[in-house]
Amino acid sequence: METPEPKPKIGHRFRGFLPVVVDVETGGFNSQTDALLEVAAVILGVDAHGHLAPRETLFAAVTPFDGANIEKTAIEFNGIKVDNPLRLALDEREALEKIFRPIRRAVSENGCKRAILVGHNAHFDLGFINAAVARTGYKRNPFHPFSVFDTVTLAGAALGQTVLGRALVAADLSYDTNEAHSAIYDAEQTAALFCQLVNAQQPLYEAAKARIAAAAVTPDA
Repeated sequence: METPEPKPKIGHRFRGFLPVVVDVETGGFNSQTDALLEVAAVILGVDAHGHLAPRETLFAAVTPFDGANIEKTAIEFNGIKVDNPLRLALDEREALEKIFRPIRRAVSENGCKRAILVGHNAHFDLGFINAAVARTGYKRNPFHPFSVFDTVTLAGAALGQTVLGRALVAADLSYDTNEAHSAIYDAEQTAALFCQLVNAQQPLYEAAKARIAAAAVTPDA
């Protein structure tokens, strides 16, 4: 009787990393001085065929930290009403815990060693996450501190487009300008784009995996 193939795990696909798509909305471009206002994250997984797919969406509205700068142009762009009590905003540490706890659980459940941030201009999002972690003294950040997967690079190479909206259209994915620039919408659309681009590379990945196995190369070598 043949031994059944083990179910694929996402950690196998990305060398022990769990990709999590993140989008932040902010009060400006400077992660050290400008407010973090929204964080959304989409945890990814793989199906029985090893294809990447979204699994869970997380969201937190964030109260600006004491002394945070908020540029008028940024608020006009993202449409966030910072003082609206219906935002149910959390302070930065509470917001980080709300986002990070399920990610840490997913890292463990998928046999991964840590999460890696996926984003459109990903270092922008990671910069604001890292700045909030530093301000709050948060000790259990699941993300790699500097490595990212960036859909700008992937979409530019595969589709010839680097703007998120144009890349989604080129990929035949939905894009609603009325929903754009909210953290949840942008994170979920970026996740859809990332999954499509990665899944399209599955034959290349399988061939590479076979070559590595045939050469008896240790993956971490």
